[in-house]
Amino acid sequence: MSNRKKKPAARRNKRIPFILLFTGLSVALAGTAAAGFHLRRDQASGVSDTTRSAESTAGEPVREKWQEGVISYQGRHYKYNNRLRTYLLMGIDKDGPALAAEDGISGGQSDALFLIVADSEEKNISLVSIHRNTITKIQTQDKDGVDTGEIDAQLCVQYGFGDGRHQSCSRTADAVSYLFYNLPISGYLSIYMGAVPALNDSVGGVEVSVLQNLSYPEKGVELRAGEKRTLSGTEAYYYLRGRDINEYDSATHRLRRQEQYITAYMGKLKTAMAGNPDKAAELYDSVSEYLVTDADFVNLVSELITYEYDGSRMYSVPGETRMGEEFEEFHADDAALYDLVLQVFYEEIGS
Repeated sequence: MSNRKKKPAARRNKRIPFILLFTGLSVALAGTAAAGFHLRRDQASGVSDTTRSAESTAGEPVREKWQEGVISYQGRHYKYNNRLRTYLLMGIDKDGPALAAEDGISGGQSDALFLIVADSEEKNISLVSIHRNTITKIQTQDKDGVDTGEIDAQLCVQYGFGDGRHQSCSRTADAVSYLFYNLPISGYLSIYMGAVPALNDSVGGVEVSVLQNLSYPEKGVELRAGEKRTLSGTEAYYYLRGRDINEYDSATHRLRRQEQYITAYMGKLKTAMAGNPDKAAELYDSVSEYLVTDADFVNLVSELITYEYDGSRMYSVPGETRMGEEFEEFHADDAALYDLVLQVFYEEIGS
């Protein structure tokens, strides 16, 4: 695994300011067993099923149980939007084909992490970006693939503790689900970064207003902040992957570029697929060796590209970057993340 990874942090009991008291959600998700939100493992103990006061003895707000499948928050009631399908999109920091890892700790790292949230009734898409350095619980194993327990560490390194393919994807999806209060995830798509040039060029290049200077003269890449450029495949690769690891919080700057690029790419892909029913299959053929997914890629892309997305529903996990013992850590703001979960994945219902 890359030497950029976070040294595993000491295990800690993370204080969650909100207690989720809801059970029995039935979620209709294509291709997965129906399942709803549940209590986080570190929230389950000491919680009564009876309705709670709006304030705990510590002064922290506590979620009330209103009825099965419903949560109450600040006098409003919410229920999970069971029209949603949520897919985890990962960009892996390897250039070659998506081959099995040589051992149990060499699967690579997920340098880009996005939730694609599709609403089958409203026919729209929301995207949620997740900082690679987000500290959360991950499952570890040794070189032989023997599980060695959970630790709190950067989310991106979870992919490395796996086979570099479906096991790595599944474990990363589990870690993301946990971070989002056990969010149901319908499927995953892992794309090794070596696929970026082909993805970019398949839609004729993607235009961006460059967010920061990027210089890779040996690759013929010179991008200046503020200029409008239609990126070539090589330029897109470095726009999405390049960063100065000696610059503090460079992963956040890169994440902003990834958010921008994905929004622009989806617009170009929609145009490219208009009137071309074979475009999704062509796209799959160009990147299949770099792709690991449990979804039907061609049908999924063909469907979702017809949904509305204009960038206004791009969300980011709220929080801040701090310097850890050795490497940078992104710490989610639990209260703000809870609000985001309600906003994106829940619907307000009558009182």
